[in-house]
Amino acid sequence: MDGTTVALVSAVFFASIVEFTEAFTIVLAMGVTRNWKSAIAGTIAALVALAAFTAVLGAAITTWLSESLLELIIGTLLLVFGLQWLRKACLRASGHKGMHDEDDIYAEQSREALEAERTTYRGIDLFAFMVSFKGVFLEGVEVVFIVVTFGLTADSLAMAIGGAIAAGIIVISLGFALRKPLSQIPENTLKYGVGIMLASFGTYWAFEGMNYFRDDESLSWPGDKLALIGLVAAWFAVTRLVIAALRPSASPASTEATV
Repeated sequence: MDGTTVALVSAVFFASIVEFTEAFTIVLAMGVTRNWKSAIAGTIAALVALAAFTAVLGAAITTWLSESLLELIIGTLLLVFGLQWLRKACLRASGHKGMHDEDDIYAEQSREALEAERTTYRGIDLFAFMVSFKGVFLEGVEVVFIVVTFGLTADSLAMAIGGAIAAGIIVISLGFALRKPLSQIPENTLKYGVGIMLASFGTYWAFEGMNYFRDDESLSWPGDKLALIGLVAAWFAVTRLVIAALRPSASPASTEATV
């Protein structure tokens, strides 16, 4: 396993940790305050929908796109996706946006669940079912996107899937063992790190695919995959400058996401 594969699997693993943690908080709130049967049913339905979505996405990408066009499209999407994560991380680190807190989210979801009307269909609480389905599906789509794009572009789909599965097992095991939101997981720091990885890989692949419009042959970076090290360092430096520029000079340094 080379360094690029290790970086890829790490990015998938930590991104999946974040998404699975957020999905678990929603399902936990529905199960505790409404009905575990309905929350689990919504989760299973979402997983089935995600499996179908993954199959369609993977088939479409591998069937219709050439290598250079694949790199261009996926690289651009990963770059945009990574920049969204970095924008939020910079705002949190500079004090312009509150830190992501699973305990707060759990409390809010629980409050909404308690206030919602109870409508059932064949023993299934529709509110708990739909909220669980929506939460797992939306968070899962991000995981699927990262796994499929990273895996296919780097020709390491099995490794990417393995990283996501490992993350899911860890989150589910911890969640059911503790029976509470996994607020001890440093999500803000993980999102910052994963954002840098997404932006770096996105920049790398988007540049390689830019030659599609000329002769459909992929471009090469100086130093090949070693260029990723420089891209990671560059994105880290840029975000630190942005955080420093956004942070009020009189305010104390933000914690966790500024690590």
